[in-house]
Amino acid sequence: MTARTRVVIVGGGVLGTMHAVEARRRGFEVVQLEREPEARGASVRNFGLVWVSGRRAGPELSLALRARELWSELGAKVPGLGFRAAGSLTLASSDTELSLLKEAAELPDAQRRGFELLDAAGVRAVNPALRGEFAGGLHCRLDAIVEPRQVLPALRGYLASDGYEWLPGREVTEIAPNAVRDHTGTWHQCDLVILCPGAAHTGIAGRYLARSGGVRRVRLQMMQTAPLDARVTTALADGDSLRYYPAFDLPGRAALPPQPPAAERARAQLLLVQRADGGLTIGDTHEYGEPFTFDLDEDAYDHLRGRAEALLGVPLPRIQRRWAGVYSEVEPAAAQRALYHRAEAEPGVVLVTGPGGRGMTCSPAIAEETFR
Repeated sequence: MTARTRVVIVGGGVLGTMHAVEARRRGFEVVQLEREPEARGASVRNFGLVWVSGRRAGPELSLALRARELWSELGAKVPGLGFRAAGSLTLASSDTELSLLKEAAELPDAQRRGFELLDAAGVRAVNPALRGEFAGGLHCRLDAIVEPRQVLPALRGYLASDGYEWLPGREVTEIAPNAVRDHTGTWHQCDLVILCPGAAHTGIAGRYLARSGGVRRVRLQMMQTAPLDARVTTALADGDSLRYYPAFDLPGRAALPPQPPAAERARAQLLLVQRADGGLTIGDTHEYGEPFTFDLDEDAYDHLRGRAEALLGVPLPRIQRRWAGVYSEVEPAAAQRALYHRAEAEPGVVLVTGPGGRGMTCSPAIAEETFR
């Protein structure tokens, strides 16, 4: 592709927008279509974590590390992203969890991940807001934070120029080689179409996903508090996160005791991030069976709130909002072959989706791979 290449991106979420960033970096002209006035899906209903620590060794870790570099570069250029190289602490509440964290700290790639095992005093030195009870923690210096509700408008503001056009409220209804038509009847001709439908597995992308298979949707629950009167200097995860992240698939994981019933039902893990305004984003849960329930499970919120208070050692501020989100991920069997779904839907039309919970983390590097 030459400098005069025209790219049409369908989808205004973080994956689509990072493709716009990468296309403009290469000097291509970009038109970005989004069916809503503003993206409302998983791209804004997440923690804003750039999460290196839990990634599987090999291609997944390499993708996350490259994305971390790209996020840092963008953070320097686009202050509105709220990029902070805050690191993370994964906290152990028992000797069993601490033993597993020790295994992780001794992995051959532990230095590459920025891992350091800390005792309880060391944890409090890194993050004085932690006044509760815990046995120690794993510090990951490479993890970072962005503000998910600011990322998309900030990136579009950065892109705004003669070579970038943002067209919200345009739903694509037809795809042809090197072109798409939106619901107004307008055809958008180009050298390359990139479809980033997120968790919209029906509609225009549905027939292509049905044909290729291997992608599913996951529902989660989260909440956010009023500002906390303390600075939480790192992102936080509890010992239940060790059950879900592949980096901790080590011998010691088999020794973890069962989760409390409410946590087990919701497949819950505590992740906590302090927002720029001082509020705490807290989650999350995992629901895989569709059709998803339409209601929110208060037992899961009670469990997560209790875990957060136990580690912080103080009552949480008032919960200001709760929400559910849905994201797209490659199914476990397909994940052995690919970290996300990319396929040619039509000549000159590429479909990219399914990064799962690593979407916010890895989107800059995924976009980079698309244009290689």
